Amino acid sequence: MGFWTLLKGLLLFANALAILNEDRFLVPRGWTLVELHHTGRRNSPKGQIIGLIHACQYMRLPLMLINTAVIVMKLIFS
Repeated sequence: MGFWTLLKGLLLFANALAILNEDRFLVPRGWTLVELHHTGRRNSPKGQIIGLIHACQYMRLPLMLINTAVIVMKLIFS
């Protein structure tokens, strides 16, 4: 266990947040940016989590590239 394991774990967590479907998962729970802006609670823990989820969804293409790089590194070095 080490730094590499921590990075892989963070990458898996970012992937999990990136694949959440907004219509099926976030809207029924009230975790949308629209509702967050209406309530004005952007700095609350819930607001921070919603912002993190939307940031991960926005960064899908870089996540795909990072995933590809990790897979190639695992194939070469493992």
